Amino acid sequence: MSKKVILAYSGGLDTSVILKWLVNKGYDVICYVANVGQREDFAAVEQKALKTGASKVYIEDLRREFVNDYIFAALRGNAIYEGRYLLGTSLARPLIAQRQVEIDQMEKTHYYAHGATGKGNDQVRFELTVMALNPRLRIIAPWREWEIRSRKDALEYAAKHNVPVTATEKSIYSRDRNFWHISHEGGLLENPWLEPEEAMHQLSVAPEQAPDQPEYLEIDFKQGLPVRVNGVAHGPLGIMEALNAIGGRHGIGRVDLVENRLVGIKSHGVYETPGGALLYLAHQGIEELVLDRETLHYKLQVALKYADLVYNGQWFTPLREALDAFVNVTQHNVSGRARFKLYKGQAILVGRQSPHSLYREDYATFDQDDVYNQQDAEGFIKLFGLPLKVQAMIDIEGSGVSKYRQPDFSQFKRD
Repeated sequence: MSKKVILAYSGGLDTSVILKWLVNKGYDVICYVANVGQREDFAAVEQKALKTGASKVYIEDLRREFVNDYIFAALRGNAIYEGRYLLGTSLARPLIAQRQVEIDQMEKTHYYAHGATGKGNDQVRFELTVMALNPRLRIIAPWREWEIRSRKDALEYAAKHNVPVTATEKSIYSRDRNFWHISHEGGLLENPWLEPEEAMHQLSVAPEQAPDQPEYLEIDFKQGLPVRVNGVAHGPLGIMEALNAIGGRHGIGRVDLVENRLVGIKSHGVYETPGGALLYLAHQGIEELVLDRETLHYKLQVALKYADLVYNGQWFTPLREALDAFVNVTQHNVSGRARFKLYKGQAILVGRQSPHSLYREDYATFDQDDVYNQQDAEGFIKLFGLPLKVQAMIDIEGSGVSKYRQPDFSQFKRD
């Protein structure tokens, strides 16, 4: 059987060492490089892979598919992991792995390799995608197999085997960048008490360095998808470029988070998602106008599950498809405009409008109207509170007082 393997390759220290390690093990290595907006010199990455021993290198621009099919799907579902993380890394992994599996079918490889560590979430995301799309592929996860255990070990291996790497032990952060965000882990961040150093950030300025004058921003949506920024129509990539630039210069979208990894340990990371933060706030602002209470409240529950599925690498599952079907129905009327005032790290929603708005000033007013008769509230409250009243009456029949009025004698101290 051929020992041909397809490797998810970035050109960084880890995957460069993995490439050489696989070659030294006798594998014919095909490298796959996905452009999801990380702004690499892809020609240089290709040459580096070939020089290190790859027999072939695939480089594909997946930015449009990434934004349309993954980022905007999560946006419409309001998927936010643990209330703060906008899932930048999580969303890219199933797309990358899917394309690798498709190329595997063309190249007739039998092995799939990735550079994710045995402590992280990415190993799960990559491998669950492979299991869902081609369970016959054998998975190679070097970080779970080899003797290399640290960045220092990897650098020593690279030097010993003439692997061309630019990383040094002084490069303390592990980063993942794409069209949606950039993440920072490692280094000083391994102590969650330490304040992240300002020089670490790459997509946003410090709030105190942001402009001294506020800037107003308008974002238009059509059926849950962003279509205009400040009245100017953009495609998906243009939307992200414009909002990342605007949000970044005002220090929007920074998140310092201690999160719960799927594998059972906590990790501390800093995320910069300037454009994404603005899109989520704008989308939620319009949904507040157009969704009825029951749909909005249920959608909040769906959002939690959707975020878990994305974070856990369960993109290619029947449940995610079912949740998307629900979300798609809720977005039919999510069209309108949200307006922000951006100032010193804050995105303040100051206005929203929609042709499908369920908010009516004449209905919400305290003045007399034909829709709401305030006297009707009395009967509603009596029925709404009836279970409470019945329970209290039963308590009084038995003990003479409602259980919520029984004194707690533990509060009183004896003299």
